[in-house]
Amino acid sequence: MVSEEQILACVLAGKTSEFRKLVDRYQQPVFRFARNLIRDEHDAEDITQEVFLAAFNNLASFNAKRASLQTWLFTIARNRCVNYLKRTRPVIDSEAIANTIRAASGDESARNEFWSRLDLALDALPIEQKTSFVLSEIVGLPYTDIAHIESTTLGTVKSRIYRAKQRLRTAMAPTQGDK
Repeated sequence: MVSEEQILACVLAGKTSEFRKLVDRYQQPVFRFARNLIRDEHDAEDITQEVFLAAFNNLASFNAKRASLQTWLFTIARNRCVNYLKRTRPVIDSEAIANTIRAASGDESARNEFWSRLDLALDALPIEQKTSFVLSEIVGLPYTDIAHIESTTLGTVKSRIYRAKQRLRTAMAPTQGDK
């Protein structure tokens, strides 16, 4: 397997077709991250394309001493997703979640209800907590990479993930009517 450094050197030397190897390597992880963060498959595809276009256009500014290529790509993806959510995300409060869960039809399977509740709970998290949680628990990145992607401290990342898990536990806890 060709190393990232070799691919980057080829691309920067003018052999731009080599960039495809990086896209092939990171396209699915970036797409999964975007889809899990913004909850829209079509827009996640668009954001994924934007990430790789931005990376290609700014490849000369990439500094491997500051971050890995994966971290750099996820930083671009995070920023694109945050901008998307700022433009499109409606404000959802916890009372709306509770009402939606109570209004769910009784004939829906427990599994579908669980995933529906989880989606609502994830969408209700503050964007910083949601991003940290998705990068850690769904994408599987280490906390140190997440801290770099989010331009924050390791302690802040740990705190965000802890708080996200607390909120999700609370949102997913059975209500009196569910027992």
